[in-house]
Amino acid sequence: MRVKTIIVCAVLIACSAIQTRAQQEAAGGPIVEQPVSLTARAVALDGQGRDALSGRLLTTSLQGSPDSPVPNIRLTVENISPFFYEYVAGRVTFYDAQNVRCGEGLFKFDVLAPRETAETDTPGLRLRCAPAAWRIVATNLLTRTSDTAKPGEPTPASSETMQPAATVGVEQPLQFVNLNIDGTVYRVPLGSTVSVPVGRRKISINVSAAP
Repeated sequence: MRVKTIIVCAVLIACSAIQTRAQQEAAGGPIVEQPVSLTARAVALDGQGRDALSGRLLTTSLQGSPDSPVPNIRLTVENISPFFYEYVAGRVTFYDAQNVRCGEGLFKFDVLAPRETAETDTPGLRLRCAPAAWRIVATNLLTRTSDTAKPGEPTPASSETMQPAATVGVEQPLQFVNLNIDGTVYRVPLGSTVSVPVGRRKISINVSAAP
């Protein structure tokens, strides 16, 4: 009887998630990830509201309680975006049959290419219920520099300002800096912009030389 109740609640949660997303899109407001049943794939969005990650649970025994919480689970995460991620971090959240949050854990990857799937776990999780639904949220999606922004290309000179080849200056090579994000160092060219989703916001980091 309890299993039947959980299944019914999971179906209702999934239907509610679809309806909620449709309402958010129609209203033009921010789209947030909705809980889905444990057997369904959970989708995380990027800072622009686009599908970025798809998660699938591998651990099937999820019978936690306040006295004996589940400490960890395993899942697979697929990059369903067209972008190459240099760093991925996210959060897994579980909900009981009353849609009350009862467990939360974190996951991360150093590299995740488009359409690549990787397996990971959620150390530090404390699942205190037998969940009926879950969701994943991307907290950091660091894309490769070539996918996000490129240094501005010079404007072609007009015929009036053209100079002889002998007098044209030598083009300066690109200069790079090291950008340390969450302990991982990335080599980024000066004059570029790196977009980093943080929670539900998207932060742009401008990399420029000091005066």
